[in-house]
Amino acid sequence: MKFTARPNGKFSGPGFTARCVLGKGGVVVAGQKREGDGASPAGSWPIRRVFYRPDRVAPPKTALEKVPLTPDDGWCDEAHHPLYNLFVSLPFKHSHEKLWRDDHVYDVIVELGYNDDPIVPGHGSAIFMHIAQPDFRPTEGCIAMEKEDLLAALEMMTPDTLIEISF
Repeated sequence: MKFTARPNGKFSGPGFTARCVLGKGGVVVAGQKREGDGASPAGSWPIRRVFYRPDRVAPPKTALEKVPLTPDDGWCDEAHHPLYNLFVSLPFKHSHEKLWRDDHVYDVIVELGYNDDPIVPGHGSAIFMHIAQPDFRPTEGCIAMEKEDLLAALEMMTPDTLIEISF
């Protein structure tokens, strides 16, 4: 099964369509993606796992691996660190993104298998599907959508599902 996110704001799959937003830097060929460019990498990406805030949402109904977040969870985005583009525990003295946020954007996070097999330093980290900001502003390179739509899509997804980011 495949779902596709498009720059025109449409996220679709078999019998499913929802509004989405992509990176503020547009969509780029995956090989041209760079850390911090705000672009979404074009291509088809496997789903690795689903993180969720257990204090805010119930475990999502999905066949995918689910991981409850804690306040000590982060993601390394320091390009030349050995843990680049990997889940890390906080405190972490190198550049990282906090996954336990005050807003609701990361209440549900779907980790996409971008730049992880193998990891190429500087080619982009933390490409997720997550909840959109209330004003649907562009992301830093992720796919974002309404919480209800993200949860509905997760119910349909399996470990073999691919998420395509298209031009």
